[in-house]
Amino acid sequence: MFICSCNGLTDKDVQAAVVAGATRPTEIYAAKKCRAQCGNCVPGVVCLLRQALQEQRARLADAVMHTPPMVGVAREGVCLS
Repeated sequence: MFICSCNGLTDKDVQAAVVAGATRPTEIYAAKKCRAQCGNCVPGVVCLLRQALQEQRARLADAVMHTPPMVGVAREGVCLS
């Protein structure tokens, strides 16, 4: 879905920018090599950015919760065989 008709920015562009590391609206626009022009899209970009970051954090938390504890982790200077 189009978020910004001035720049042709879509929800998929926002998602791709977040996956690439964007955490601020300016980074979303920079990923598309554009900037907010009329400003009508900014609230939508911010909303999608927040959603995408929350989903990313939830996936990370879920991955951490389902990662088994590391058994036999080597300490510095100690080799495990």
